[in-house]
Amino acid sequence: MSENKALYHIYLAIYLAGAIEMAYDYSSEENLAVITVIGADRPGIVAGITQVLARHNVNIVDIAQTVVRGVFSMVMIVDLSTGDIDLPRLREELVAKGRELRVEVSVNHIAVFRAMQRV
Repeated sequence: MSENKALYHIYLAIYLAGAIEMAYDYSSEENLAVITVIGADRPGIVAGITQVLARHNVNIVDIAQTVVRGVFSMVMIVDLSTGDIDLPRLREELVAKGRELRVEVSVNHIAVFRAMQRV
């Protein structure tokens, strides 16, 4: 992923995570991760990403998605405590699914985004 795309993922996630944060109690964040997805809009993106999560019993805590001029973007907060997969393996599977769907996927622990918001 290019540096500009990586920065875009971070900024988009911070923006949307801030919006999601207003509606969710994050008293226990140790098992939360942030998933960002961006790419050309096409059918099946949400289905493809959420199928991976469902296969591993990972709970979607919150989700925000939008399409701007044909560019699809989505941020999800997920709870790994219900699942049968760890963060590195989930990242690997979702990035692979993203390649298949021709979108960029980023998966990080929520603490990364909390730290970025404080900067």
